[in-house]
Amino acid sequence: MHGFGILNALPEDSGQLGHAHGGRMLGAVMPVWYIGSLVLVAVWAIAGWHHHGTGLVVTAGALLILSVIMSLLLLVPINNRNKTWTPENRPEDWKEQINRWNRFHYVRVAVIIAAFALLIDALT
Repeated sequence: MHGFGILNALPEDSGQLGHAHGGRMLGAVMPVWYIGSLVLVAVWAIAGWHHHGTGLVVTAGALLILSVIMSLLLLVPINNRNKTWTPENRPEDWKEQINRWNRFHYVRVAVIIAAFALLIDALT
């Protein structure tokens, strides 16, 4: 079970409040993670341009860019709404919105895992 499943299993309003808090915390950290990862992959691709595996590094970079685009277009809008919700002001469809965020998140994680698998392959 992942962290979001644990939050969803909490009683009453605790799960939604946990999602909101996590959205605020991770919303501040994720830009650093994305920018740092993209910069490192770009440096790796440029430094090893004529070496074996550069195509894998470039493809991994493209997948990381895709994950950023997915985040900005699909996940951030939901997260921006969610992080302001309280039990008193959340919309009626808040559970559906969190479930939609979770589904997009799973796809984004799969894209990121594929990117890092390509980077590992490029090392070998």
